[in-house]
Amino acid sequence: MTLIKSISGIRGTIGGEAGTNLTPFDILKFTSAFATFIKNRSGKENPTLVIGRDARVSGEMLNNLVCGTLQSIGVNVLDLGLSTTPTVEMAVTDSSSDGGIILTASHNPEQWNALKLLNEKGEFISAAEGADVLDMAEKGLFDFTSYDKLGRYQFDEDYITTHIEHILKLDLVDVEAIRRARLRVAIDCVNSTGGVALPELLENLGVKKVEEIYCEPNGIFPHNPEPLPENVRDICELVKEKKADVGFVVDPDVDRLAIICENGEMFGEEYTLVSVADFVLQHKSGPTVSNLSSTRALRDVTEQAGQKYFASTVGEVNVVEKMKEVGAVIGGEGNGGIIYPDLHYGRDALVGIALFLTYLAKSGMKCSELRQKYPSYQMTKSKIQLDEKLDVDGILVRMKEKYAQHDLNTEDGLKINFEDSWVHLRKSNTEPIIRIYTESKSNEDALNLSNRIKSDIESLK
Repeated sequence: MTLIKSISGIRGTIGGEAGTNLTPFDILKFTSAFATFIKNRSGKENPTLVIGRDARVSGEMLNNLVCGTLQSIGVNVLDLGLSTTPTVEMAVTDSSSDGGIILTASHNPEQWNALKLLNEKGEFISAAEGADVLDMAEKGLFDFTSYDKLGRYQFDEDYITTHIEHILKLDLVDVEAIRRARLRVAIDCVNSTGGVALPELLENLGVKKVEEIYCEPNGIFPHNPEPLPENVRDICELVKEKKADVGFVVDPDVDRLAIICENGEMFGEEYTLVSVADFVLQHKSGPTVSNLSSTRALRDVTEQAGQKYFASTVGEVNVVEKMKEVGAVIGGEGNGGIIYPDLHYGRDALVGIALFLTYLAKSGMKCSELRQKYPSYQMTKSKIQLDEKLDVDGILVRMKEKYAQHDLNTEDGLKINFEDSWVHLRKSNTEPIIRIYTESKSNEDALNLSNRIKSDIESLK
């Protein structure tokens, strides 16, 4: 069982011993610390936090504990109930609240849950701010308020509808074009809150027919919830069986989007952002951003449009920071996370679906034909376990020296750019592990590059 405290929030498995899992004790401690952090940051005696959760079985229990704890610190609660990560993010700014907590472990299996922490902009708090919250939690730097200063509680389950209304108002979302195309769409929502949001979105977009699988938000995941090829075979079959034009798969909190072509083949999770960025760049001028471990295809598409591509360190908060710095018109991560700043600065599968369907409808192409437009890269992801006594940073420095004649990026570990391929080496913050990401024009070349880098590291041990 595990409790992980990181830039992504407080994540752990439910039950077990306090301090080693996400137990009620730990939930209370970290919620109290964050509530106190928000009170100090806002300068308000009774700030407001937005709460929303995915459909995990532990979600109701977690929600009750979090809401009660916030009130006990003197924080007002706006509870959205079953919701999505991007919906909670947008609700923070829509309601002029002081921050938010999303109760979701994203793509982790159903025994996991988490507290994801948002600032007043509806964006994830920074690493430095997260460190402050963790320090407050460990030192118990929080006090509970008296009975007459308890926070208020409000429940509002309509924010998904509000979120969709904002999407429909975007200039690049063309409902009439989608309606005229008479599209048949299949969806897999892994029995979480996508089952609430996607059908409503697709109906409002004018989709002719929606074929649903695993759309009951009961938190019983029918397969591993990470939308990878090995986990989505059922919808691939459904797309072919129902002759759907496209299939969409989302993770439990609906911030990642995978696409299935009409022939039942994966569009490629790395290419979700590439295709939507291609569409956006046809209508808007400006840079694009993805993290250092995402496909080079986004750079290629961006430069073909006469625009500049920038890479950020890994992590959504870092992508957003880089997007703001360079004025990006679109960005995201290669895991199917699309960030469209005209809507908000957060990964959002719902806006990704709306933009992709508009592109598909206007292009008149089949989904598989659209995929063939883009450079074909193959990626591998692996890791190498090292002895705890080894100096991992020292190994990365020596790898940098070994490949000094190549284009190097050291912002986040070490990325080595070759003419037709690249490798990204990242050190784990919790284990003596080096994660190895490679990309090349063929799977064989990507694997060979990965094996070569592993051999280099072994020789330096």
